[in-house]
Amino acid sequence: MSFTNCLVVMAGGALGTLARYVISVLALPISGPLPWGTIIINVTGSLLIGFFGTLTFSSGRFPVSETLRLFVMIGICGGYTTFSSFSLQTLDLIRTGGLAKAALNIGLSVVLCVGAVALGHLMAARLNGGATQISQLNIEEEA
Repeated sequence: MSFTNCLVVMAGGALGTLARYVISVLALPISGPLPWGTIIINVTGSLLIGFFGTLTFSSGRFPVSETLRLFVMIGICGGYTTFSSFSLQTLDLIRTGGLAKAALNIGLSVVLCVGAVALGHLMAARLNGGATQISQLNIEEEA
């Protein structure tokens, strides 16, 4: 871990957090019974990390530096995706008697996000000529 990598991750995190805020605000009109902003953010963040991770792998079609991978996968995706918000909103749904809504929120978020990672990976794997890996380093899996 270098100071430069820390700055790169921090800068990516700032951009991801800003994007998360903007999308959350834009999704407010449709976020009545379910936190659609959070669901949209988690699904698109999952798609991005699956796509970028596969496409830019060292043996991929568009390999990039580890620094850029850290910027996108740990920084942007880490600041953008909102699993902690998802967890808090789900708890609030449960506490206010919305057990069915909480279950729907959990089901949609998990299924759509895992599906989005798989879709992003498949799209990039096709561009890569059949890549099978997404992460090169253990730290990339922590995003």
